[in-house]
Amino acid sequence: MSTVSRLVPYITAREGEEPESILALRATFDRAGRSALGYWDESREDRDPRGVLWGRCSQLIGRDGLPSGRPQWRLVHPARQRETMTQLRCQICVGPTRTPEGHLFLEPRAASGVARPGDILRTAQPPVCLAHRHVAVKQCPHLQKGYTALMVRSAPLYGVIGTPYQWTAQGIKALPGDDTPIPYRTSKLRWFLASQLVRCLQDFTVVDLDDLTTPDSYA
Repeated sequence: MSTVSRLVPYITAREGEEPESILALRATFDRAGRSALGYWDESREDRDPRGVLWGRCSQLIGRDGLPSGRPQWRLVHPARQRETMTQLRCQICVGPTRTPEGHLFLEPRAASGVARPGDILRTAQPPVCLAHRHVAVKQCPHLQKGYTALMVRSAPLYGVIGTPYQWTAQGIKALPGDDTPIPYRTSKLRWFLASQLVRCLQDFTVVDLDDLTTPDSYA
């Protein structure tokens, strides 16, 4: 499949979408009076319902209300990932993913291993709708190496992935980080800038994509 013919997922970042400068960050205080990371011109939308600060990034939106511009295939837009993960919307078309059996999540085999009933998996990958289940597998390099399809009935929020910061004599400084999910209600999140939302996948059934039937419509 050529690059031109590829369907660009909704959550994929586009060229020209730029993160906010570190100069926009400052040291502030949380509701308990403890030092915390914040923005100089912070608004309510900058934090999620759990009080975690999120990285700002510009968005290029076309006349159709969808992202436009050349895709940056390996990058995920933080606001769109957060939107689809919060609302359990399809990461490709931003459409609904709920089915009578649950929500479909596709996990790389290396990450999920052999999923068994009772396992709890953590993921930053939003679900996919049934109509785009095969497209997701064909286009995602991580899924092409092997994947597990899970029909999930319970996927509570767990925490976030992002970048830790600290205050120094020279000002705000970003610290080395990785993709390890940080759970909510952890003190280190006071000095953390989130970029991806993480859910726990539990109460699921391992399914075969070919056994699933795409309905004409579902909500």
